[in-house]
Amino acid sequence: MVPIKRLLAPNPGVYTLEGTNTWIVGDEPTFVIDPGPDIPEHLAEVAREAGTVGAVLVTHDHPDHSPGAIPFAGLVGAPVYAMRLAGADRLSPGHRVRAGDLDLTAVHTPGHTSDHVAFFEPGDRVLFTGDAVLGRGTSFLDPPEGDLVRYLRSLRAMLDLDARSIYPGHGPVVLRANDKLREYLAHREEREAQVVSALAEGPRTITELVEVIYAGYPREVHPLAARSVLAHLLKLGGEGLAERTGKAEEGPWTASTPRTCQRCGRQVRGKARYCDSCSLAMLQSEG
Repeated sequence: MVPIKRLLAPNPGVYTLEGTNTWIVGDEPTFVIDPGPDIPEHLAEVAREAGTVGAVLVTHDHPDHSPGAIPFAGLVGAPVYAMRLAGADRLSPGHRVRAGDLDLTAVHTPGHTSDHVAFFEPGDRVLFTGDAVLGRGTSFLDPPEGDLVRYLRSLRAMLDLDARSIYPGHGPVVLRANDKLREYLAHREEREAQVVSALAEGPRTITELVEVIYAGYPREVHPLAARSVLAHLLKLGGEGLAERTGKAEEGPWTASTPRTCQRCGRQVRGKARYCDSCSLAMLQSEG
């Protein structure tokens, strides 16, 4: 079994639960995943526990995961890999990073952020998920950076890996990885059904949708819930199942019927008259 150790960054909060999980993976040379915020005491502790570090990996550039990466790399003399972080070597999907005898594969998992990556170790089938999957609760999506369509694809891509366990960016280790991923997919399906059901009763603003869907939750969480509801509405809007009435961002949303292409009859996105293929064909024919 690959040795894995967690060090908890001292940054507890609403978004971070008990704090950011910094993972030390393998025997020396080790991987260090998500050094977290630039807190010198935390970085020094990670350096002591990690020993010789082969590579520093960053799941995404949010301030609770990435600011400590470059300072930590300087402290231990190791390269940094990330998809979007100034001073780091840029990761690409499928990129394999080696430290000693251990390889970790970068799996692009956009949705929480566009630059989000998970790291997979196929031998023991362990998956480091950053904020794409948490040990407790659900991942927060904040449009426009947060994208539900891409996030659902990422969940399915992680499910296809058939991981045994998940080491998340926040919260406890998940020992039944596929069950957790299916739970996440089911949760999003349930939330979408609630949005569709509420819109079926008539136009609703996001605030009104939150009051219906999150009626049993403390009002303190409603601003966060509103961003999640917006992510669902944007997905439904792209599918032609919902649309915003009026130009104001706070304007009401209403249910709609998907439109079909006036040229070929296939479904189109939003309010478009033609599908992408027909639009391209007409542009090319007009030269």
